[in-house]
Amino acid sequence: MEKEKTKNTRLLIIGSARHGKDSLAEIMNEEFGLTFVSSSQAAADIFLYDLLKDKYGYKNSVECFEDRVNHRQEWYEAICEYNKDDRAKLAKGILEMADCYVGMRDREEIKECIKQGLFDIIIWVDASERLPQEPASSFNIDKTCADIIIENNGTFEEFKEKVVRLGKFLRKN
Repeated sequence: MEKEKTKNTRLLIIGSARHGKDSLAEIMNEEFGLTFVSSSQAAADIFLYDLLKDKYGYKNSVECFEDRVNHRQEWYEAICEYNKDDRAKLAKGILEMADCYVGMRDREEIKECIKQGLFDIIIWVDASERLPQEPASSFNIDKTCADIIIENNGTFEEFKEKVVRLGKFLRKN
């Protein structure tokens, strides 16, 4: 019963680029079986590849996804447009595939997901003591959007210990 409850836990993992969001999701997957999808890969699969393939000559959604770093603002704006009628549209699509949404970047989307009760908890991963913050042109959220902040300014082992403690807590509850 406990394991079943953990598998149904729905997490939103947010934070600046390269701060450890995917690492947190990978640890939760390895240690507790929670599944995850990167929002960028899901968006490429669901609609961005079709939207951008002719413009950039992509052969498939993986190629589109791999080039995302060169078009962060364009991706952000396209996702906002995709979600214009329902700010939680992409999140609902991701949650059909996985337990964790990794990488939401828009405050209005987070508010709508909270309103619709899509996530059990929102986690901010912060490595700001060693890495830059996301530019506002493609990211309008901050730590105040999260329920929990996990610092990732030390070693990977320290970060993993924190994530495992969080996972154990979520499993109990």
